[in-house]
Amino acid sequence: MLTVDLKKMKKLRKKQMSLEQMSSKLGYGSPNGYYYLETGHSKISAEMLAKVAMILKVPITDFFVDDRNSQDD
Repeated sequence: MLTVDLKKMKKLRKKQMSLEQMSSKLGYGSPNGYYYLETGHSKISAEMLAKVAMILKVPITDFFVDDRNSQDD
């Protein structure tokens, strides 16, 4: 199953901007809204993931990982 690699999303964001800057670009009033997405405390929608990819100038597919390899069948 494909899942969103939040650690990779955070790593890519940190290379380009602060948490506060990303939160502002996404329209959050405080950094907490984006922080909750990046840490997995809130689910990230496909639309929000697309916005993050656009801001970071990376293909949205860069955020996905196939977790089937990490599970025993």
